[in-house]
Amino acid sequence: MRALLVLEDGRVFHGRAFGAEGEAAAEVVFNTGMSGYQELLTDPSYYGQIVNMTYPLIGNYGVNDEDMESDRIQVAGFIVRELCRWPSNYRSQGSLEAWMKKQGIIGIEGIDTRALTRHIREAGSMNGVLSTHDESIESLKRKAQAAPHMAGRDLVKKVTCAQAYDFSDPKQQAGSPVFKVTVIDCGAKSNICRELTLRNCGVRVVPAHTPAGEILSGHPDGIMVSNGPGDPAAVPYLAKTIRELIGKIPMFGICLGHQIIGLALGGRTVKMKFGHRGINHPVKDLATGQVGITSQNHGFCVEAESLPREIEITHLNMNDNSVEGLRHKEEPVFSVQYHPEASPGPHDAAELFDRFTGMMDKHKKRG
Repeated sequence: MRALLVLEDGRVFHGRAFGAEGEAAAEVVFNTGMSGYQELLTDPSYYGQIVNMTYPLIGNYGVNDEDMESDRIQVAGFIVRELCRWPSNYRSQGSLEAWMKKQGIIGIEGIDTRALTRHIREAGSMNGVLSTHDESIESLKRKAQAAPHMAGRDLVKKVTCAQAYDFSDPKQQAGSPVFKVTVIDCGAKSNICRELTLRNCGVRVVPAHTPAGEILSGHPDGIMVSNGPGDPAAVPYLAKTIRELIGKIPMFGICLGHQIIGLALGGRTVKMKFGHRGINHPVKDLATGQVGITSQNHGFCVEAESLPREIEITHLNMNDNSVEGLRHKEEPVFSVQYHPEASPGPHDAAELFDRFTGMMDKHKKRG
């Protein structure tokens, strides 16, 4: 079956459909990872986006029940150069195509994904429509132009949990936790919670709209502000909550959580031209001079010039010098723009979870 991808500026890509039939209008972005497509597809940070993979062959190791970062596929559509329909891997439980079809997600293959990536890099991320039904280029262009843009959209409310729950991993041995951590769910990846439980943390996940007083009533030792989709400036209620919690309890933010902390501390966020999405982004730790390779997925960033003097920038992106980490000079608060939990990606930054538990331990001993 034929499929069309039409961008809002009129650029057209003809290809073959896979997965479900239908139509999706959303922001089109690209990811440079060679693997990890299942984790990517189920990452809530990608909610409402059409993702283009730069690596040419996708689907070769299938899908399974273990590599899920949430309970479903979160993307609006998926773009690949060549789809592998016969996966080969001992962990595979099915094909990418069948899984996408079952979940109602549209895909397109056979287009020049490198050309699409280059177009986005030059023109910036933009809306597009992926369709298996409408063959009118002008019609699809109008739909793309009419679709809501990412800037100004609160998508956290689309992916946060409906009610609080205690996270548990059946693969890990249960025991008495040393620390109690409240994860504010802006679209949290499961591996964030797994990394915390690996470090003897009891994890309580709460909706993003949970008031500060209710969070504190649970007497947590630390707060994790998770990753998530959309424009951080469109989630002022969460920035307000974080502002009320700063100084009362140790806090660690990841990705959108980093941006929200930046806003709560008085900074500003801006939309990037095409963002960072992949598992090979170099980031420099300004304290040590070390460069780590990181997993990233974001289209907004904290504006360095907007941060007040009591905030220290701790990490920078080596490709464009954008802010990748910050900390409060006096309060137990720090955050990073990238994903130390990886999944997919390198584990260079996993020690940040140890830093967080060390901060909680120090705070507990102070009483």
